[in-house]
Amino acid sequence: MTLGFIKKVFTFGKDKPAADQPAESEAFASLVDDAERIDAGETTEAPLEAADPVAPEVMDTAGGPAADGAETELVGDIAASPIEPEAEEREEAEEFHPQPEQPADVTHGEMAQDADNAVTLPKGFAAAASLPEAEAEAPAVKLSWFQRLRQGLARTSSQLTGQIAALFTKRKLDEDTLEELEDLLIQADLGVETAMRVTGTLSSERYGKDVTGEDVSRIMAAEITKVLKPVAKPLALDLSHKPHVILVVGVNGTGKTTTIGKLAAKLSGSGLKVMLAAGDTFRAAAIEQLKIWADRTGSTFLGTKLGADAAGLAYDAFEKARADKADVLIIDTAGRLQNKTELMAELEKIVRVLGKLDPDAPHTVLQTLDATTGQNAMNQVEIFRNIAGVNGLIMTKLDGTARGGILVAIAAKHKLPVYFIGVGEGIDDLEPFEAEDFANAIAGLPH
Repeated sequence: MTLGFIKKVFTFGKDKPAADQPAESEAFASLVDDAERIDAGETTEAPLEAADPVAPEVMDTAGGPAADGAETELVGDIAASPIEPEAEEREEAEEFHPQPEQPADVTHGEMAQDADNAVTLPKGFAAAASLPEAEAEAPAVKLSWFQRLRQGLARTSSQLTGQIAALFTKRKLDEDTLEELEDLLIQADLGVETAMRVTGTLSSERYGKDVTGEDVSRIMAAEITKVLKPVAKPLALDLSHKPHVILVVGVNGTGKTTTIGKLAAKLSGSGLKVMLAAGDTFRAAAIEQLKIWADRTGSTFLGTKLGADAAGLAYDAFEKARADKADVLIIDTAGRLQNKTELMAELEKIVRVLGKLDPDAPHTVLQTLDATTGQNAMNQVEIFRNIAGVNGLIMTKLDGTARGGILVAIAAKHKLPVYFIGVGEGIDDLEPFEAEDFANAIAGLPH
């Protein structure tokens, strides 16, 4: 019986690793031997002493032995843990777990005081009352038209003038240099005619002499101005015709609809009654976009369903504009490539229908040109001029392009008036074409 009890006591917690209880194994073996001798009726010289089954390190974390005088409860033959009064537990808790005091200066936040309470804000926040008032931003300086033009042609200008400066560094003007300059100007899309004019003038003034990049830029600007002056004309409106019909044509993506909106803003702003007709019936977005421009500019709008006959819409628009006594009717058309025969035939039909209503209509046929297309723009002008009778140009998207020189080549070859140029999407970014301003901007010269 004694042996069984000892085994039961010392095998409790058997799953604990042996390394945690090295002393227990030896004590257990000794006690087992003593118990066997007792069961056999033998006696031991020394009284039986059992080793403490709890390891010292466990005892250290268990709070130590009970205090003297503490009451205990007995369960059978085993003494239970001492029971301490609740008051002593509370005192001990208060002694070892004191409430930390909040320091007056909090390093991770800011103390926001008001009449009723105090709130500690985390780092990175501040009480609204302590924030300084935001300073009013200075109004943006509005750039002049020439400054915007210079910005729009900055890539064209910097590329061209940089190459010219490199060509004429410490070099006299001779035949080889003139040849290289001519090639450079042609590659910049200025055209063969303009390139020959520049090199011819340069040769007559500076041949055999030292030439700087500034000399070339000055002569180039003067020759470009001579080419552009004859085509820099205002758009004439014959208001004896009511309405004066403006048909806008061009390749996909050249900015026709946006250009129409900007023209409407200028005309309605001067007191004219304007109507916009959404003749681009192949693209739903174009109809919606033109409707927005009409609302924005106070113009009358006429549209139809997607896929409807564009020539029929042009007919209805002319009749309505005449009945409403509109001063100007601007008709949008679908963007079409110059090599699409069936689409160009549709454009021809619109021109014929308008001619039946008024022999002089359309009175103005404007073609929008995308400056980024370079030499391809030259071919577009030729085709649209033959099909729709284009009698004026608007160059768009000059902002950010390195191919703005193509306008000079087109003007030199086709001699068509250039009414407006656009250097951005804003309503003020379409302005009348000025030859000298454009030439100076291309050459990188001041206004």
